[in-house]
This record gives sequence, C-alpha cells and structure tokens, in this order.
Amino acid sequence: MSWIYNGKQFQDEDIPSGAVGFVYLIEAIIDGKAVAYIGKKNFQALVKKKLSKKRLPADKRKKAYEHVAKTAYNNYYSSNEVLKKAQKEGVKMKRTMLKICYSKTELTYQEVKHQFKYEVLEHDMYLNGNILGSFYKQKKHE
Repeated sequence: MSWIYNGKQFQDEDIPSGAVGFVYLIEAIIDGKAVAYIGKKNFQALVKKKLSKKRLPADKRKKAYEHVAKTAYNNYYSSNEVLKKAQKEGVKMKRTMLKICYSKTELTYQEVKHQFKYEVLEHDMYLNGNILGSFYKQKKHE
C-alpha cells in the first residue's frame, strides 16, 4: 500500500523541494482490533557505500566508504514492532502522511504536536507507548 497525502497516492516526484520528512498515521485491523500509530519518517537516509578499488584512498587510515542518500520511506511501516510484524504477515494498512516538514526540528515538533493532538497515550487503539521518551502511557489501575 502506498502513502496517501491530501487524499492522493504519494509518489517520489511529489516530494517538495527542501522537504526533509513527514509525520504519519498508520491504521490497521490486527486480530480484529483497530490500531493506529503516529510517528515521523525522513524521505532520505544516508547509507554507507563501500568505495570501489579504484576509489580507495592510498592512506589505509582513511575511510573506505562514502555516505550516499537513499530514498527511505516507500517500504516503511513504522518502528513499532506490532506493525512491523503485522506487515510481514500481510495485514493491510492505511499509511497517511499528515504533515510534510522542511527541517529536522520541525519534523520532531510536528510529530509531538500530532501525538498530543490525537491523544495517543490516552487511547488504547494507539500503539504509541511514549512521546519523546518523556511521556508514557499510564498503566490501568486495578
């Protein structure tokens, strides 16, 4: 399933100039229960690529790799273990981009803003366990 933004299927060529990443909402039905997750994702990731023999530096102490930008969002299904497992099992998911951001700071701010707006720690349907590692879901008192 592709990413949806403003009601339309999102393609690589739709990435606005200067955009860094996006805040997303993933929704699914797992074991008969509706679940959701709000997070953030960069459009690109830096990956290490080994240098070819011709390009290896003469000085062995210098790095033998370079960082290359790679599109990293297309096959992303969240960092949440429940969603990753469900995706591997073929569970259909709706992946929606909520907000496109133009800096890492804006990306983090918008993720937190949306997590508080949707009250992800207060509703059982959300799989988010914390916000910024500072605010956590409350355990139910029995």
